[in-house]
Amino acid sequence: MILEEALERVRTGPKGPEIAAFFDFDGTIVHGFSGLHFFRDRLLAGKVGAAELAATMLNGLRGHDTEADFERFVAVAFKAWGGHTEEELYEIGRRLFASTIAGHIYPEAWQLIRAHQAAGHTVVIASSASRYQIQATADALGVEHVLFSPLEVRDGVLTGRVDGKSLWRSGKAQAVLAFAEANSIDREQSYTYSNGGEDADFLATMGNPTPTNPDRNLERTATELGWPILRFKPRGTPGTKEVVRTLAAYGGLFGSVWTGVGLGLLNRNKKVALDSIATLAGEVPLALAGIDVDIRNEANAWAQRPAVFIFNHQSQLDPVIMARVLRHSFTGVTKKEMASDPLFGLVLRFVGAAFVDRANTEQAKAALGPVVDTLREGTSVIIAPEGTRSLTPEIGRFKKGAFHIAMQAGVPIVPVVIRNAGEVLWKHSTVLRPGTVDVVVLDPIDVSDWTLDELGARVAEVEDLYRKTLANWPA
Repeated sequence: MILEEALERVRTGPKGPEIAAFFDFDGTIVHGFSGLHFFRDRLLAGKVGAAELAATMLNGLRGHDTEADFERFVAVAFKAWGGHTEEELYEIGRRLFASTIAGHIYPEAWQLIRAHQAAGHTVVIASSASRYQIQATADALGVEHVLFSPLEVRDGVLTGRVDGKSLWRSGKAQAVLAFAEANSIDREQSYTYSNGGEDADFLATMGNPTPTNPDRNLERTATELGWPILRFKPRGTPGTKEVVRTLAAYGGLFGSVWTGVGLGLLNRNKKVALDSIATLAGEVPLALAGIDVDIRNEANAWAQRPAVFIFNHQSQLDPVIMARVLRHSFTGVTKKEMASDPLFGLVLRFVGAAFVDRANTEQAKAALGPVVDTLREGTSVIIAPEGTRSLTPEIGRFKKGAFHIAMQAGVPIVPVVIRNAGEVLWKHSTVLRPGTVDVVVLDPIDVSDWTLDELGARVAEVEDLYRKTLANWPA
């Protein structure tokens, strides 16, 4: 089964909250094992003693083939949390999500969760991990229900002991069945997703079991039982080819800049330089990295210029993707910190991008004044209305700056929706991976009759348009 088939199965299947979708966490929603991030955080902070380190390594070497093995494993893992308050652990979870775990979310899992939510299904994360490892991700994905291994808490402080049975193997299956009964879930029509062989019983609790990124044991079980197998794009350590391609792409980017500068000098024309940089920067680095860009409705990128082109921002690669879409005659508005960015700072400064200090409202307004003049002179502008890269593929709140600029300059807003950019350049990563980035250019939006009184509602409509487009990608 490919992702599109899994999504179509959800879209065309029964709707409503009596249908549930149960997702395992580690290896299914996020790449890898979230517990390692918590352990590494404590290790780097010097909070792991020799005895704990030895016990953890010994447990890892032994593995856990039986439920008794797993209970011994978690007993050691969670013992170190004794004495911490719940709020302390939630805060650690939020911090690690922002710095690391968000970059490990499978985009395909996000799409599946969104499809189930759009169908009105009850979405549940069921994991042997603790709630503190899961909650930040659940919040970001909008998942209300979380089943987890319970830890003993007294007066808001953890004792370091598991409070009952861990949600591993039979423990997870039992917890899911109890949830289904308590919430009147139609088990025959509901879904389960997991990657581990220990979750065969959990997968079998519902009528639509879907082994996802299965290990060898689960793949064998799935083959025997005729379960459809779903695989996501691997997110492991990049290989030599990816590193070499990345270095070539970065070299191609800077080469594009200097080639454009040279052409501008030969023609004694700055516009020739800027347009050459934009055209080359949107082609050469992507080709060298093995990244294709599939553009839908490309005619909308040329229908009305100048315009304010807005895009959803998830990857450092987004400016290059926008260059591929627009090709020439544009500049950008970005945060002040990008001026010193080692990858794009030089390019942005040369093409005359406006750098905005988001912490200084007066400076930000002053910086945007010349942008209006730029538009009136015939050059388009690209802006990410979210203001910064979102941690997940979810659309963040749109700020009003881009819309103010379009209204003052008397030009349309053109929404550009980007999908999959996070797959070819993960958050917190500098290594590019080959693949395809999907882009759709939506119809230009006339803002000539917009008023300041209704601007908030208008911006919210455009923001919602992005969510709907990502949820139902144009055929």
